Amino acid sequence: MIKKVFGYSIVLLLLTACSTVSEQAADQGLSSTAANYGLLLMAHGGTSNWNAAVLDSVDQLRGLFPVEVAFGMADAGSLERSVRSLEQQGVEHVGVVRLFISGESWLERTRQILGMEAGAPSKAEWNASSADRPPMHMPMGFWQIETDLSFHLSEEGLAEADEMDGVLLNRLARLSENPGKEVALVLAHGPADDAEDQRWVSKISERTQFAKKQLGLHDVKVFTLREDWAPKRKEAESRIRAYVEQMQNQGFSVLVVPYRVQGFGPYAEVLAGLNYRADELGLLPHSNVDQWIRSQALLLEATATDHHRALVADAR
Repeated sequence: MIKKVFGYSIVLLLLTACSTVSEQAADQGLSSTAANYGLLLMAHGGTSNWNAAVLDSVDQLRGLFPVEVAFGMADAGSLERSVRSLEQQGVEHVGVVRLFISGESWLERTRQILGMEAGAPSKAEWNASSADRPPMHMPMGFWQIETDLSFHLSEEGLAEADEMDGVLLNRLARLSENPGKEVALVLAHGPADDAEDQRWVSKISERTQFAKKQLGLHDVKVFTLREDWAPKRKEAESRIRAYVEQMQNQGFSVLVVPYRVQGFGPYAEVLAGLNYRADELGLLPHSNVDQWIRSQALLLEATATDHHRALVADAR
């Protein structure tokens, strides 16, 4: 699992070191890592604007190595299409960066689909069982992809990424007018499991502290909506609305920021009839998200290079 120490100077040093990996490999008589490393970015996917924002975020990397984006909730079909494209481009090692809020999201499922651990059926077995599966509102294929590629997986989510502190600061600074009389409401999707949901809230709350301190806001509160689970969503909606009403009754203005990859999701509907300020921007577009993707990709490239060197050494 890739973790970073807070501090952008340290991140930049890491990026500088990683960017020289291919040159170092060539100097030691190994094949250039840039020639056999590629990036597979996983993202949930959504509207055309949602998808375009994600694709724009990796434009910076397309000149460094092959890049493929697999939309979906760890859908084997989407992942396999990306894998086949990378194979055709001569890639041997793949860095898999998962553009999800939580590093826990679809982690085990992804590892199984990519053959990094057991648990996924073969594609033939999956297809043979299609009649027994209920209909799904979006593709959720689950089979192990047959490939000789080596995968290197990042486990950090955007809720854990230090770079998102600056995104929240930027979003809230644009909305703030009188910070001492303002509270920020940060809203996120949230998972089904209660313990995991608490981890979401805790990690995102850590991300908000930088903006709270820098701007001098009275308070910052993080809520998850539990969007896909009706009973939990109903309870979450009640708590969110109650918080906004309480703050307003105490004379505070409420600033609302979505902790989502892109867009405002269903939050306008949830907050209907309440007074608040929001520009409805998610984490994208923002250069800090682009930088996070770049840092993850380059750190995984370094891991792939170490793996490649070990294989070469074993073969001698």
